[in-house]
Amino acid sequence: MVFIISQQATIIDLMRHGEPEGGRAYRGHRIDDPLSDKGWQQMWAAIGDQAPWSQIITSPMRRCSEFARAVADKYTLPVTVEHDLREVGFGEWEGRTPDEIQATNLKEYQDFYLDPVNQRPAGAEDLPGFISRVDKTYQQIVRQYQAQHILIVAHAGVNRAIIGQALHAAPLGLYRIKVNNAGLTRLKHDSLGSHLLYHNVKLADMA
Repeated sequence: MVFIISQQATIIDLMRHGEPEGGRAYRGHRIDDPLSDKGWQQMWAAIGDQAPWSQIITSPMRRCSEFARAVADKYTLPVTVEHDLREVGFGEWEGRTPDEIQATNLKEYQDFYLDPVNQRPAGAEDLPGFISRVDKTYQQIVRQYQAQHILIVAHAGVNRAIIGQALHAAPLGLYRIKVNNAGLTRLKHDSLGSHLLYHNVKLADMA
């Protein structure tokens, strides 16, 4: 399908951070690990030699902000940190891997993925509240940068929340959306509403 982008459309590219040091784990917004060497490679490979954006916006977490600033420096682009684009809080799961949780409490793990709204890990951030804080910031970004092309560097949970709101999807299904490390998602906002154009691709695939 060919997508025609009008001069009035606002284009948002969402990018999840690459692999952090320590590999796969629930970090939420309390554990601030930087990117691993592999994570840096994943992110540079995802954008290649392109930087079509007029503005970069990033989560405050190091696994996002350090790459965002590196791209901004390389291409002389402005970068803004948005505190409310930090990852969802996972409570007692933070710092643990999915394998560890399944090994110690498989039912808790399964209950969460079947009903992430009501079956939160102990101490985790409320899911509707998380979606609300992300959406409020995202809508401000869309309004502020109308008719521009923006890159947002954030997290799997943040990107799921944005995609879910754009598609009017219920929070119950958010964890059915797979978000790859360094995966790029493109959304278009115009007079007809929000449109998902690409998901989990590299920048070169969006031509």
